[in-house]
Amino acid sequence: MTKLEDKKSVTVYNDVKRLFKRMYNSDYKVISGGDELMKILITEIMWKEGIQELQSHGFKVYYDQNLWNKREELLERAAEYDAIIVRNQTRVDQELLDRGTKLKVIGRLGVGLDNISLQEAKEKGVKVIFARHANATSVAEYVMTALLSTKRPLHLANLDIRNGNWDRAKFTGGELYGRTLGLVGLGEISRRVASRASAFGMQVIGYDPFVTDYDYVVSEIRVGLKTDLKDLLKASDYISLHVPLTNDTRHLISKVELQLMKPGSYIINSSRGGIIDEEALLEAVQAGEIAGAFLDVLEQEPIAPDNQLLGCENITLTPHIAGLTEESQVRTSLLVAQEVAKSLNGGVSLCTV
Repeated sequence: MTKLEDKKSVTVYNDVKRLFKRMYNSDYKVISGGDELMKILITEIMWKEGIQELQSHGFKVYYDQNLWNKREELLERAAEYDAIIVRNQTRVDQELLDRGTKLKVIGRLGVGLDNISLQEAKEKGVKVIFARHANATSVAEYVMTALLSTKRPLHLANLDIRNGNWDRAKFTGGELYGRTLGLVGLGEISRRVASRASAFGMQVIGYDPFVTDYDYVVSEIRVGLKTDLKDLLKASDYISLHVPLTNDTRHLISKVELQLMKPGSYIINSSRGGIIDEEALLEAVQAGEIAGAFLDVLEQEPIAPDNQLLGCENITLTPHIAGLTEESQVRTSLLVAQEVAKSLNGGVSLCTV
């Protein structure tokens, strides 16, 4: 091989190496405006794996998990950044988008998008990326935990023993086997709930106006599709909600719907506060019209100290943790970091709204 051929080979090798680094985002620094690195602002908790992923791509990252609660500082900083990564407490509204003159991407560490002004972002050409399916297993397992606790309240039996009792009759349980679970909304989380509930021998039915008999969740997982929400409410022993909060779904479950439910039935909301009319729910539970509820999400978060839901022992409250597990948060942080990096680098993200 001549020196010229050798030199050409080295040049080609280096060109290919650079191409692969760019394709796979390995050690590839994204540059904006000459030698200035692109900057990413993180306003809420992000697992370290995601932050390290962003830094590995050469982005300049500013991380303050409490910045969501420092509105003026957030607005001042917005103009400096090419991307902002948030959870559900940061209000990405018209005001913030107007300040973010360099903004190209908004990353959402989760799946709910009601804190982001999607139409305004679209008009400004700002892409919105969410953590598609990253916490679906965690939410599905939360729902199963709620279902099981209605039949086998082990935590209460444990407390009873520690109070000096040994009352077997009091804690005679029940079975999920043969019970009917109604799923409202048949997206990825519902699919995972359905497969787990079916494994327990439950009959699973579902309602979703955007799903047909030929969709996977119906034809393969064998969820019985109801074309009317009222029919699902009447037939279910348990109802689990899995819909986004929109104008159409706000108070989807209110007084009329609750009155259609079976006496002794339960409702679980791990989607978004506002799907259930909380005042109507409280009345239904206190009147014995339904047995109880599990609410992981509320219309006002955190819950106000004087909220009457706190005084109802048959309504179990948790602090928006259905999707919050170590595993899901690592997946969420890594996925959003990778997809934001891909988008800033000119790629197409499959997690774009």
